[in-house]
Amino acid sequence: MTSRPYAAGATLVTGVLAAQEAGVVPATIRKWVQLGHLSPAGRQGRTHLYRLEDVFAAERTTRARPLRDRTD
Repeated sequence: MTSRPYAAGATLVTGVLAAQEAGVVPATIRKWVQLGHLSPAGRQGRTHLYRLEDVFAAERTTRARPLRDRTD
């Protein structure tokens, strides 16, 4: 059962595969979910599934933000 409906042609991938496609580590995918940049589109057992379109959008959003100035 999915948490919300998705398009019939949507590609759903696990967090590990989503991380590989976005060029980040799986912990980054979990952090994006925690921060609200990404939401799971479904589940397969206990594993969250993500739409690749959503993963790429979250990646663009987080990389587009400027880094904070460090005043050490």
